[in-house]
Amino acid sequence: MSRILKVSVDEFLEIAKALSNESRLQIFKQIQKADMNVNEIAEMFGLPSSTATVSIKKLEEANLIRTELLPGTRGFQKVCSARFDQLVVELKNDGGSANESVRYVSMPIGLYSDCDVRPTCGLAGEESIIGYLDDPRSFYEPDKAKAQLLWFKQGYVQYQIPNKVPYDARLTSLEISMEICSEAPMYNLNWPSDITVWINDVEVGTYLSPGDFGGEPGLLTPSWWDIHRSQYGLLKKWKIDGTGAYIDGRQVSGVTVDNLGVHDAPAFQLRIGVKPDAANVGGVNLFGAKFGNYEQDLLVRFDFKPLGSPAK
Repeated sequence: MSRILKVSVDEFLEIAKALSNESRLQIFKQIQKADMNVNEIAEMFGLPSSTATVSIKKLEEANLIRTELLPGTRGFQKVCSARFDQLVVELKNDGGSANESVRYVSMPIGLYSDCDVRPTCGLAGEESIIGYLDDPRSFYEPDKAKAQLLWFKQGYVQYQIPNKVPYDARLTSLEISMEICSEAPMYNLNWPSDITVWINDVEVGTYLSPGDFGGEPGLLTPSWWDIHRSQYGLLKKWKIDGTGAYIDGRQVSGVTVDNLGVHDAPAFQLRIGVKPDAANVGGVNLFGAKFGNYEQDLLVRFDFKPLGSPAK
């Protein structure tokens, strides 16, 4: 059965950027033929491992491939596989409205409005640890606003996200993207964790993180940070529209955008955490724009249409 990716013209622009580089295009075509690990890709195309890693990251950001850490002959290996067989670009939106718009909020990870965390836990800025390791009181330090990495074994952090939809428009979909992984003592590539997202106390969906990634430096992680600690995560996207809630394009619940209580509110609460009764209580690492592999903070996308336009 064919796996089809449907995108808007705006979304296709990001895909086109990812494939505009000849080397990335050839790598992508090869992954379409068979799953490959990063070392195999580097060897096949005569690339340094770091260059191959950056190319894989770009293709993953465009939602064209997925990567998994799987056991290999020498520890774990990052294996790349194609997500879709066909690409469909929708050249006009439903209702044909030319006024459909998108707005974004980029929220620094340290600007949470509430938290309840359990050790192991801590915060790190671009230059040093903030407060003390494994002390939940450090999450209330004023310098928390400078955090570029935060982690906890159990609990949550909660953000107050401003509503960016104009008063004369209606929200059609909401997307939250973040770089995350599990939280193990130091790091552990095989350390599953059920990471859940809530909006206004409505449970949106849970992502099963395979592990806590370290042992090799994140592309953006400062050099002072110990290589034996968490270094990077995976970029994951929760999307809620009129049909349900999705993680990386896979439906995880029937919660729709109308169930969230966002439409008429000036702001909404976004909570990220691990439930105490989760099957895998493996914690959370949340990365900011200057830590890990992805140069972004917590990113929220609002899609909306003028009032009176047909909803998607």
